Amino acid sequence: MYELTPTQIVCALDKYIIGQDEAKRSVAIALRNRWRRKNVDDSIRDEILPNNIIMIGPTGVGKTEIARRLARLAQAPFIKVEATKFTEVGYVGRDVESMIRDLVEIGINMEKEKVYEEVVDRATQLAGERLLDILLPPIPHDGTDDPDTEERRARTREKLKKKLDAGALDAREVTIETLDRPSNWIEIISGSGLEEMGVKFPENIGNMMPRKKRGRRVTVEEARKILESEEKEKLVDLEKVTSRALKAVEETGIVFIDEIDKIASSGQKHGPDVSREGVQRDILPIIEGSSVNTKYGVVKTDHILFIAAGAFHMSKPSDLVPELQGRFPIRVELASLTAEDFERILLEPANALLKQYKAIIKTEGCTVTFTKGSVKEIARMAFLVNQKMENIGARRLHTVMTTLLDEILFALPDPEIVKLTVTEKTVRDKLEKIIEDEDLARYIL
Repeated sequence: MYELTPTQIVCALDKYIIGQDEAKRSVAIALRNRWRRKNVDDSIRDEILPNNIIMIGPTGVGKTEIARRLARLAQAPFIKVEATKFTEVGYVGRDVESMIRDLVEIGINMEKEKVYEEVVDRATQLAGERLLDILLPPIPHDGTDDPDTEERRARTREKLKKKLDAGALDAREVTIETLDRPSNWIEIISGSGLEEMGVKFPENIGNMMPRKKRGRRVTVEEARKILESEEKEKLVDLEKVTSRALKAVEETGIVFIDEIDKIASSGQKHGPDVSREGVQRDILPIIEGSSVNTKYGVVKTDHILFIAAGAFHMSKPSDLVPELQGRFPIRVELASLTAEDFERILLEPANALLKQYKAIIKTEGCTVTFTKGSVKEIARMAFLVNQKMENIGARRLHTVMTTLLDEILFALPDPEIVKLTVTEKTVRDKLEKIIEDEDLARYIL
Protein backbone atom coordinates (compact mmCIF):
# COMPACT_ATOMS: atom_id res chain seq x y z
CA MET A 1 0.00 0.00 0.00
CA TYR A 2 3.03 2.32 -0.18
CA GLU A 3 1.76 3.59 -3.54
CA LEU A 4 -0.80 5.68 -1.64
CA THR A 5 -0.05 9.39 -1.74
CA PRO A 6 -0.13 11.43 1.50
CA THR A 7 -3.50 12.86 0.48
CA GLN A 8 -4.90 9.36 -0.08
CA ILE A 9 -3.49 8.17 3.27
CA VAL A 10 -5.19 11.06 5.09
CA CYS A 11 -8.47 10.27 3.30
CA ALA A 12 -8.18 6.65 4.42
CA LEU A 13 -7.52 7.73 8.03
CA ASP A 14 -10.48 10.12 7.89
CA LYS A 15 -12.79 7.09 7.62
CA TYR A 16 -11.89 6.11 11.18
CA ILE A 17 -10.53 9.18 12.97
CA ILE A 18 -12.31 12.50 13.39
CA GLY A 19 -10.19 15.66 13.26
CA GLN A 20 -6.48 15.70 14.21
CA ASP A 21 -5.49 16.80 10.69
CA GLU A 22 -1.95 17.80 11.64
CA ALA A 23 -1.17 14.39 13.11
CA LYS A 24 -2.66 12.64 10.08
CA ARG A 25 -0.54 14.76 7.73
CA SER A 26 2.62 13.94 9.65
CA VAL A 27 2.10 10.17 9.66
CA ALA A 28 1.00 10.25 6.01
CA ILE A 29 4.25 11.94 5.01
CA ALA A 30 6.26 9.49 7.15
CA LEU A 31 4.60 6.53 5.43
CA ARG A 32 5.03 7.97 1.93
CA ASN A 33 8.69 8.70 2.70
CA ARG A 34 9.22 4.95 3.04
CA TRP A 35 8.07 4.46 -0.53
CA ARG A 36 10.27 7.36 -1.62
CA ARG A 37 13.29 5.89 0.16
CA LYS A 38 12.69 2.53 -1.51
CA ASN A 39 12.90 4.22 -4.92
CA VAL A 40 16.06 6.34 -4.47
CA ASP A 41 19.52 5.28 -5.67
CA ASP A 42 21.15 2.45 -3.75
CA SER A 43 24.11 4.69 -2.93
CA ILE A 44 22.04 6.95 -0.67
CA ARG A 45 19.18 4.70 0.44
CA ASP A 46 20.78 3.54 3.71
CA GLU A 47 21.49 7.16 4.69
CA ILE A 48 17.82 8.15 4.62
CA LEU A 49 16.44 7.58 8.11
CA PRO A 50 12.78 7.79 9.17
CA ASN A 51 11.54 10.98 10.81
CA ASN A 52 10.16 9.66 14.08
CA ILE A 53 7.12 11.39 15.54
CA ILE A 54 5.96 12.46 19.00
CA MET A 55 2.21 12.93 19.41
CA ILE A 56 1.22 15.20 22.27
CA GLY A 57 -2.34 15.18 23.54
CA PRO A 58 -4.75 13.92 26.22
CA THR A 59 -5.98 10.35 26.33
CA GLY A 60 -8.74 9.26 23.99
CA VAL A 61 -8.14 11.77 21.18
CA GLY A 62 -6.90 9.27 18.60
CA LYS A 63 -3.11 8.91 19.05
CA THR A 64 -3.05 5.11 19.18
CA GLU A 65 -5.77 4.75 16.56
CA ILE A 66 -3.84 6.90 14.07
CA ALA A 67 -0.72 4.73 14.46
CA ARG A 68 -2.68 1.46 14.32
CA ARG A 69 -4.64 2.46 11.22
CA LEU A 70 -1.43 3.67 9.56
CA ALA A 71 0.16 0.24 10.08
CA ARG A 72 -2.90 -1.48 8.59
CA LEU A 73 -2.76 0.77 5.55
CA ALA A 74 0.92 -0.07 5.12
CA GLN A 75 0.31 -3.76 5.87
CA ALA A 76 3.33 -3.41 8.12
CA PRO A 77 4.36 -5.14 11.37
CA PHE A 78 3.08 -2.94 14.20
CA ILE A 79 3.42 -3.11 17.96
CA LYS A 80 2.21 -0.86 20.75
CA VAL A 81 4.26 -0.76 23.95
CA GLU A 82 3.97 1.33 27.09
CA ALA A 83 7.12 3.14 28.12
CA THR A 84 6.30 2.56 31.78
CA LYS A 85 6.78 -1.21 31.31
CA PHE A 86 10.46 -0.71 30.69
CA THR A 87 12.93 0.16 33.41
CA GLU A 88 16.63 0.52 33.64
CA VAL A 89 18.79 -2.59 34.18
CA GLY A 90 18.92 -3.14 37.93
CA TYR A 91 15.29 -2.30 38.42
CA VAL A 92 12.27 -4.56 38.00
CA GLY A 93 10.96 -4.43 34.44
CA ARG A 94 11.31 -5.66 30.90
CA ASP A 95 14.36 -5.48 28.69
CA VAL A 96 13.73 -2.65 26.19
CA GLU A 97 14.96 -4.82 23.31
CA SER A 98 11.94 -7.05 23.88
CA MET A 99 9.81 -4.54 21.94
CA ILE A 100 11.81 -5.43 18.81
CA ARG A 101 11.61 -9.17 19.53
CA ASP A 102 7.85 -8.87 19.93
CA LEU A 103 7.67 -6.89 16.68
CA VAL A 104 9.57 -9.69 14.92
CA GLU A 105 7.07 -12.27 16.22
CA ILE A 106 4.26 -10.18 14.77
CA GLY A 107 6.17 -9.89 11.48
CA ILE A 108 6.69 -13.67 11.33
CA ASN A 109 2.98 -14.33 11.93
CA MET A 110 1.99 -11.78 9.29
CA GLU A 111 4.32 -13.35 6.74
CA LYS A 112 3.06 -16.83 7.60
CA GLU A 113 -0.52 -15.74 6.97
CA LYS A 114 0.49 -14.40 3.54
CA VAL A 115 2.21 -17.67 2.65
CA TYR A 116 -0.70 -19.70 4.03
CA GLU A 117 -3.00 -17.90 1.60
CA GLU A 118 -0.70 -18.95 -1.24
CA VAL A 119 -0.78 -22.65 -0.29
CA VAL A 120 -4.30 -22.92 1.11
CA ASP A 121 -5.75 -24.61 -1.99
CA ARG A 122 -3.02 -27.25 -2.07
CA ALA A 123 -3.30 -27.79 1.70
CA THR A 124 -7.07 -28.26 1.40
CA GLN A 125 -6.58 -30.82 -1.36
CA LEU A 126 -3.97 -32.79 0.61
CA ALA A 127 -6.07 -32.68 3.80
CA GLY A 128 -9.04 -34.00 1.82
CA GLU A 129 -6.97 -36.92 0.53
CA ARG A 130 -5.86 -37.76 4.06
CA LEU A 131 -9.46 -37.64 5.28
CA LEU A 132 -10.54 -39.99 2.50
CA ASP A 133 -7.77 -42.40 3.52
CA ILE A 134 -9.16 -42.33 7.06
CA LEU A 135 -12.77 -42.81 5.94
CA LEU A 136 -11.81 -45.53 3.46
CA PRO A 137 -8.61 -47.18 4.75
CA PRO A 138 -6.40 -48.84 2.10
CA ILE A 139 -6.75 -52.63 1.71
CA PRO A 140 -3.62 -54.50 2.85
CA HIS A 141 -1.69 -55.65 -0.23
CA ASP A 142 -1.52 -59.47 -0.52
CA GLY A 143 0.60 -59.59 -3.68
CA THR A 144 -2.35 -59.97 -6.11
CA ASP A 145 -4.15 -57.32 -8.12
CA ASP A 146 -7.93 -57.45 -8.53
CA PRO A 147 -9.09 -54.85 -11.12
CA ASP A 148 -12.76 -55.21 -10.08
CA THR A 149 -11.94 -54.51 -6.44
CA GLU A 150 -9.83 -51.51 -7.34
CA GLU A 151 -12.57 -50.14 -9.59
CA ARG A 152 -15.24 -50.55 -6.88
CA ARG A 153 -12.93 -48.91 -4.40
CA ALA A 154 -12.31 -45.97 -6.74
CA ARG A 155 -16.07 -45.47 -7.21
CA THR A 156 -16.65 -45.63 -3.45
CA ARG A 157 -13.87 -43.12 -2.86
CA GLU A 158 -15.34 -40.75 -5.44
CA LYS A 159 -18.78 -40.94 -3.75
CA LEU A 160 -17.19 -40.24 -0.36
CA LYS A 161 -15.30 -37.29 -1.85
CA LYS A 162 -18.50 -35.73 -3.14
CA LYS A 163 -20.18 -36.15 0.26
CA LEU A 164 -17.09 -34.78 1.99
CA ASP A 165 -16.97 -31.71 -0.27
CA ALA A 166 -20.69 -31.12 0.28
CA GLY A 167 -20.28 -31.26 4.08
CA ALA A 168 -22.59 -34.28 4.37
CA LEU A 169 -20.03 -36.13 6.52
CA ASP A 170 -19.09 -33.23 8.83
CA ALA A 171 -20.85 -34.69 11.89
CA ARG A 172 -19.30 -38.18 11.55
CA GLU A 173 -16.55 -38.98 14.05
CA VAL A 174 -13.13 -40.23 12.96
CA THR A 175 -9.84 -40.96 14.68
CA ILE A 176 -6.87 -39.00 13.40
CA GLU A 177 -3.21 -39.17 14.39
CA THR A 178 -1.54 -35.88 15.26
CA LEU A 179 1.98 -35.08 16.36
CA ASP A 180 2.46 -33.67 19.85
CA ARG A 181 4.14 -30.29 19.71
CA PRO A 182 7.23 -30.08 21.96
CA SER A 183 5.99 -26.91 23.62
CA ASN A 184 8.04 -27.49 26.76
CA TRP A 185 11.26 -27.28 24.76
CA ILE A 186 10.14 -24.08 23.06
CA GLU A 187 9.13 -22.52 26.38
CA ILE A 188 12.47 -23.45 27.97
CA ILE A 189 14.44 -21.98 25.07
CA SER A 190 12.31 -18.82 24.85
CA GLY A 191 12.69 -18.14 28.55
CA SER A 192 16.35 -19.07 28.80
CA GLY A 193 17.78 -15.68 27.91
CA LEU A 194 20.01 -17.29 25.27
CA GLU A 195 18.45 -15.16 22.53
CA GLU A 196 19.62 -12.01 24.29
CA MET A 197 23.19 -13.39 24.28
CA GLY A 198 23.10 -13.79 20.53
CA VAL A 199 22.37 -17.52 20.40
CA LYS A 200 20.15 -18.07 17.38
CA PHE A 201 17.63 -20.89 17.25
CA PRO A 202 15.93 -21.77 13.97
CA GLU A 203 12.18 -21.25 13.91
CA ASN A 204 11.59 -24.87 13.01
CA ILE A 205 13.51 -26.13 16.06
CA GLY A 206 10.25 -27.73 17.23
CA ASN A 207 10.32 -29.98 14.16
CA MET A 208 13.81 -31.19 15.15
CA MET A 209 12.64 -32.41 18.54
CA PRO A 210 11.34 -35.96 19.08
CA ARG A 211 7.57 -35.97 18.61
CA LYS A 212 5.05 -38.65 19.46
CA LYS A 213 1.91 -39.50 17.54
CA ARG A 214 -1.35 -39.68 19.40
CA GLY A 215 -4.85 -40.59 18.32
CA ARG A 216 -7.70 -38.09 18.63
CA ARG A 217 -11.40 -38.76 18.20
CA VAL A 218 -12.95 -35.75 16.44
CA THR A 219 -15.67 -34.93 13.93
CA VAL A 220 -14.85 -34.82 10.24
CA GLU A 221 -15.32 -31.05 10.31
CA GLU A 222 -12.73 -30.68 13.09
CA ALA A 223 -10.41 -33.21 11.46
CA ARG A 224 -10.45 -31.25 8.22
CA LYS A 225 -9.28 -28.07 10.03
CA ILE A 226 -6.54 -29.92 11.92
CA LEU A 227 -5.25 -31.68 8.82
CA GLU A 228 -5.37 -28.49 6.72
CA SER A 229 -3.31 -26.72 9.37
CA GLU A 230 -0.74 -29.54 9.37
CA GLU A 231 -0.52 -29.55 5.57
CA LYS A 232 -0.06 -25.77 5.47
CA GLU A 233 2.83 -26.07 7.91
CA LYS A 234 4.44 -28.72 5.69
CA LEU A 235 4.08 -26.59 2.56
CA VAL A 236 5.56 -23.45 4.09
CA ASP A 237 9.27 -22.74 3.56
CA LEU A 238 10.12 -21.46 7.04
CA GLU A 239 13.51 -20.10 6.00
CA LYS A 240 11.92 -17.99 3.27
CA VAL A 241 9.17 -16.82 5.65
CA THR A 242 11.75 -15.79 8.25
CA SER A 243 13.90 -13.97 5.71
CA ARG A 244 10.96 -12.03 4.29
CA ALA A 245 9.59 -11.24 7.76
CA LEU A 246 12.90 -9.87 9.05
CA LYS A 247 13.20 -7.66 5.98
CA ALA A 248 9.62 -6.42 6.45
CA VAL A 249 10.33 -5.56 10.10
CA GLU A 250 13.54 -3.71 9.26
CA GLU A 251 12.10 -1.81 6.30
CA THR A 252 8.46 -1.24 7.25
CA GLY A 253 8.07 -1.99 10.99
CA ILE A 254 6.29 0.54 13.22
CA VAL A 255 6.77 0.76 16.99
CA PHE A 256 4.27 2.88 18.92
CA ILE A 257 5.63 3.89 22.34
CA ASP A 258 2.76 5.12 24.49
CA GLU A 259 3.01 7.07 27.77
CA ILE A 260 6.48 8.33 26.93
CA ASP A 261 5.73 11.35 29.11
CA LYS A 262 5.75 9.02 32.13
CA ILE A 263 9.51 8.44 31.72
CA ALA A 264 10.35 12.14 31.32
CA SER A 265 12.40 13.35 34.29
CA SER A 266 12.12 16.65 36.13
CA GLY A 267 15.87 17.15 36.32
CA GLN A 268 16.34 15.65 39.80
CA LYS A 269 19.11 13.08 40.22
CA HIS A 270 17.46 10.91 42.83
CA GLY A 271 14.32 8.86 43.38
CA PRO A 272 12.21 7.73 40.44
CA ASP A 273 13.86 10.22 38.07
CA VAL A 274 16.99 8.06 38.05
CA SER A 275 15.00 5.11 36.72
CA ARG A 276 13.10 7.25 34.22
CA GLU A 277 16.24 8.70 32.71
CA GLY A 278 17.76 5.22 32.67
CA VAL A 279 14.82 3.93 30.62
CA GLN A 280 15.27 6.78 28.16
CA ARG A 281 18.95 5.97 27.73
CA ASP A 282 18.15 2.28 27.28
CA ILE A 283 15.57 3.07 24.58
CA LEU A 284 17.86 5.58 22.84
CA PRO A 285 20.21 3.15 21.00
CA ILE A 286 17.26 1.19 19.62
CA ILE A 287 15.73 4.35 18.18
CA GLU A 288 19.11 5.62 16.96
CA GLY A 289 19.71 2.35 15.15
CA SER A 290 21.22 -0.81 16.58
CA SER A 291 21.27 -4.58 16.06
CA VAL A 292 18.96 -6.67 18.23
CA ASN A 293 19.41 -10.42 18.62
CA THR A 294 16.24 -12.45 18.20
CA LYS A 295 15.67 -16.19 17.87
CA TYR A 296 15.13 -15.62 14.15
CA GLY A 297 18.35 -13.68 13.60
CA VAL A 298 19.75 -10.19 14.02
CA VAL A 299 17.40 -7.27 13.33
CA LYS A 300 18.65 -3.77 12.54
CA THR A 301 16.43 -1.00 13.86
CA ASP A 302 17.83 1.86 11.75
CA HIS A 303 14.78 2.15 9.49
CA ILE A 304 11.98 1.13 11.85
CA LEU A 305 9.52 4.00 12.32
CA PHE A 306 9.03 4.99 15.98
CA ILE A 307 5.95 6.94 16.98
CA ALA A 308 5.83 8.10 20.60
CA ALA A 309 2.82 9.53 22.39
CA GLY A 310 2.01 11.11 25.72
CA ALA A 311 -0.36 13.52 27.43
CA PHE A 312 2.53 15.54 28.95
CA HIS A 313 0.26 16.97 31.67
CA MET A 314 2.98 16.91 34.36
CA SER A 315 5.95 17.21 32.03
CA LYS A 316 6.91 18.43 28.56
CA PRO A 317 8.88 16.94 25.65
CA SER A 318 11.90 19.05 26.61
CA ASP A 319 12.09 17.04 29.87
CA LEU A 320 13.26 14.03 27.84
CA VAL A 321 17.02 13.63 27.52
CA PRO A 322 18.31 15.78 24.61
CA GLU A 323 19.55 12.78 22.63
CA LEU A 324 16.08 11.22 22.72
CA GLN A 325 14.41 14.48 21.78
CA GLY A 326 16.66 14.66 18.74
CA ARG A 327 15.48 11.26 17.57
CA PHE A 328 11.86 12.51 17.41
CA PRO A 329 12.17 15.51 15.10
CA ILE A 330 8.45 15.67 14.23
CA ARG A 331 6.14 16.88 17.01
CA VAL A 332 2.40 17.20 16.60
CA GLU A 333 -0.17 18.32 19.14
CA LEU A 334 -3.58 16.67 19.13
CA ALA A 335 -6.51 18.80 20.20
CA SER A 336 -9.00 17.90 22.90
CA LEU A 337 -12.34 16.75 21.52
CA THR A 338 -15.34 19.08 21.47
CA ALA A 339 -19.05 18.18 21.70
CA GLU A 340 -19.24 18.58 17.91
CA ASP A 341 -16.34 16.11 17.54
CA PHE A 342 -18.19 13.61 19.75
CA GLU A 343 -21.27 13.95 17.55
CA ARG A 344 -19.21 13.21 14.44
CA ILE A 345 -17.48 10.27 16.17
CA LEU A 346 -20.88 8.76 16.93
CA LEU A 347 -21.99 8.99 13.31
CA GLU A 348 -19.25 9.32 10.70
CA PRO A 349 -16.43 6.73 11.06
CA ALA A 350 -16.72 3.38 9.30
CA ASN A 351 -16.80 1.74 12.73
CA ALA A 352 -18.90 4.46 14.41
CA LEU A 353 -20.16 3.65 17.89
CA LEU A 354 -23.85 3.99 16.98
CA LYS A 355 -23.35 1.55 14.07
CA GLN A 356 -21.78 -0.92 16.50
CA TYR A 357 -24.67 -0.74 18.97
CA LYS A 358 -27.26 -1.01 16.19
CA ALA A 359 -25.51 -4.14 14.90
CA ILE A 360 -25.32 -5.68 18.39
CA ILE A 361 -29.00 -5.04 19.13
CA LYS A 362 -30.05 -6.29 15.69
CA THR A 363 -28.69 -9.75 16.57
CA GLU A 364 -31.52 -10.00 19.12
CA GLY A 365 -34.19 -9.32 16.49
CA CYS A 366 -34.62 -5.68 17.45
CA THR A 367 -33.91 -2.51 15.47
CA VAL A 368 -32.93 0.71 17.23
CA THR A 369 -33.07 4.24 15.83
CA PHE A 370 -31.29 7.29 17.26
CA THR A 371 -32.86 10.68 16.48
CA LYS A 372 -30.65 13.66 15.62
CA GLY A 373 -31.57 15.23 18.95
CA SER A 374 -30.51 12.10 20.87
CA VAL A 375 -27.13 12.04 19.14
CA LYS A 376 -26.51 15.69 19.99
CA GLU A 377 -27.53 15.07 23.60
CA ILE A 378 -25.27 12.00 23.97
CA ALA A 379 -22.35 14.02 22.59
CA ARG A 380 -23.12 16.99 24.86
CA MET A 381 -23.32 14.83 27.97
CA ALA A 382 -20.08 12.98 27.18
CA PHE A 383 -18.33 16.32 26.70
CA LEU A 384 -19.83 17.66 29.94
CA VAL A 385 -18.66 14.64 31.96
CA ASN A 386 -15.15 15.00 30.53
CA GLN A 387 -15.09 18.64 31.66
CA LYS A 388 -16.37 17.85 35.14
CA MET A 389 -14.07 14.89 35.71
CA GLU A 390 -10.94 13.51 34.14
CA ASN A 391 -10.87 14.04 30.38
CA ILE A 392 -10.63 10.58 28.79
CA GLY A 393 -11.59 11.76 25.33
CA ALA A 394 -13.71 9.60 23.05
CA ARG A 395 -13.57 6.71 25.52
CA ARG A 396 -16.19 8.60 27.53
CA LEU A 397 -18.71 7.88 24.78
CA HIS A 398 -18.45 4.15 25.55
CA THR A 399 -19.38 4.66 29.21
CA VAL A 400 -22.23 7.00 28.33
CA MET A 401 -23.63 4.63 25.68
CA THR A 402 -23.34 1.60 27.96
CA THR A 403 -25.19 3.41 30.75
CA LEU A 404 -27.84 4.70 28.35
CA LEU A 405 -28.60 1.27 26.85
CA ASP A 406 -27.93 -1.09 29.76
CA GLU A 407 -31.64 -1.77 30.49
CA ILE A 408 -32.34 -2.54 26.83
CA LEU A 409 -29.28 -4.77 26.50
CA PHE A 410 -30.30 -6.64 29.64
CA ALA A 411 -33.96 -7.08 28.57
CA LEU A 412 -33.16 -8.47 25.13
CA PRO A 413 -34.10 -10.87 23.67
CA ASP A 414 -37.74 -10.06 24.24
CA PRO A 415 -40.39 -10.89 21.59
CA GLU A 416 -42.29 -7.74 22.59
CA ILE A 417 -39.29 -5.50 21.89
CA VAL A 418 -38.73 -5.43 18.12
CA LYS A 419 -38.30 -1.72 17.47
CA LEU A 420 -36.88 1.07 19.61
CA THR A 421 -36.37 4.79 19.12
CA VAL A 422 -33.90 6.69 21.31
CA THR A 423 -34.88 10.36 21.56
CA GLU A 424 -33.37 13.39 23.21
CA LYS A 425 -35.84 12.92 26.10
CA THR A 426 -34.76 9.27 26.47
CA VAL A 427 -31.14 10.37 26.91
CA ARG A 428 -31.98 13.11 29.41
CA ASP A 429 -34.29 10.92 31.49
CA LYS A 430 -31.62 8.24 31.74
CA LEU A 431 -28.47 10.31 32.23
CA GLU A 432 -29.28 13.81 33.48
CA LYS A 433 -29.66 12.91 37.18
CA ILE A 434 -26.44 10.87 37.10
CA ILE A 435 -24.47 13.76 35.56
CA GLU A 436 -25.90 16.28 38.04
CA ASP A 437 -24.78 14.11 40.96
CA GLU A 438 -20.99 14.36 40.60
CA ASP A 439 -20.30 11.62 43.16
CA LEU A 440 -22.63 9.23 41.32
CA ALA A 441 -21.28 10.25 37.91
CA ARG A 442 -17.72 9.57 39.11
CA TYR A 443 -18.61 5.93 39.75
CA ILE A 444 -20.93 5.32 36.80
CA LEU A 445 -19.65 7.54 33.99
